[in-house]
Amino acid sequence: MERFVKLTDEVKFEVVEGAIAVITIDRPERRNAINQGVIKGLEQAWKRLEEDGALRVGILTGSGDKAFCAGMDLKEAAAMRLKVPPRDMFPVLGDSMQVSKPTIAAVNGAALAGGWLFAQMCDLCIAADHATFGITEAKVGRGMPWAAPLIRMLPQRIFMEVVLTAQPLSARRAHELGYVNDVVPFPRLLERALGMAREIAANAPLTVKAARELVYLSAEMGRSAGLRAAHHLFESVYLSDDAQEGPQAFAEKRPPKWTGR
Repeated sequence: MERFVKLTDEVKFEVVEGAIAVITIDRPERRNAINQGVIKGLEQAWKRLEEDGALRVGILTGSGDKAFCAGMDLKEAAAMRLKVPPRDMFPVLGDSMQVSKPTIAAVNGAALAGGWLFAQMCDLCIAADHATFGITEAKVGRGMPWAAPLIRMLPQRIFMEVVLTAQPLSARRAHELGYVNDVVPFPRLLERALGMAREIAANAPLTVKAARELVYLSAEMGRSAGLRAAHHLFESVYLSDDAQEGPQAFAEKRPPKWTGR
């Protein structure tokens, strides 16, 4: 696979260190707003990440320092006279698209409306210290059904405030609430996201995949059902070659050689 490719005029895909894909929404002149080129480019990007066996982690970010993504391009939406958006209109991980590998949002500026959705759908989130998160649909008379999972990610009254007032949260506030994993100065944003991606990519891939799934199934199940599902989930991990390689490498004081089998 090529190391760097423009999937569309609006989306770039770069492979870093052979195991990490950096996906960039590249429309800084329009605050990286979502148009058809962004939609098509992200669909291709997530598909590439999932299908390339060498890739372990994906990072999603935006160009420039103004906006991660300002949501749907409202000029395009007005021209379309869009009413109820089809559920598969946007490439949403865990909904219209399935990716089994960890993803990190590197939020380089304002993440508004659909931009918040793109940050929300990733597994982890690193934000620049000037970034903001806002669900602004109430300001333009649109809806936010995609925000339902936030009830597991934010306290209820904060969630209520965000959707009713349409006022943004700062990156610092989002971090205090546990929505953002880390906040760093903008020049260090990609470095910090890559550092986290390297830590994940160095771990046993079967364990990482199952652990990621564990988090999501635990959020949707009660305690007993979650425990039963988790034991089943990790059985194939325990029986893998990697489960023997890890302890052996530790005993021999060498880095493990993961095969994903």
